[in-house]
Amino acid sequence: MNEHPNLVLVNKFFNAYSSNSIDVLQDIFHADVKWHIPGRHPLSGIKTGVGEIVEYLNQLGSFNFRAEGVVLGVSDDYVIDCHRNWSELQNIDNLNNLSCLLWKFEEGKIKEVFNFPQDQHVVDSFFNENFTDK
Repeated sequence: MNEHPNLVLVNKFFNAYSSNSIDVLQDIFHADVKWHIPGRHPLSGIKTGVGEIVEYLNQLGSFNFRAEGVVLGVSDDYVIDCHRNWSELQNIDNLNNLSCLLWKFEEGKIKEVFNFPQDQHVVDSFFNENFTDK
């Protein structure tokens, strides 16, 4: 059975992110891509365009995040990706939270991503306490 093309794009995103392959991200993101990060912390807000998303991902990467998939769902316009994510830093109270990403597709590319954390207050506290303009 062939994998749905939207799942292929999401997997390409995670592979590109883990290997810091910016060129691949430019190929899979729509020209008008937006990534919605909820909350009240330094990383929250709407990231518009590949450049802002890459900057966000680099900031997130400085926290040594790991992720483990829980469940995926797919349709012709969306993918829902639920996973457990956690940070692995020394000498801090690390984040360990579930999160869901809703991926929206248009013209065969990732057009928009919405982040839904398990506990927004925990996420806000983590980044407000540990973000030092990384």
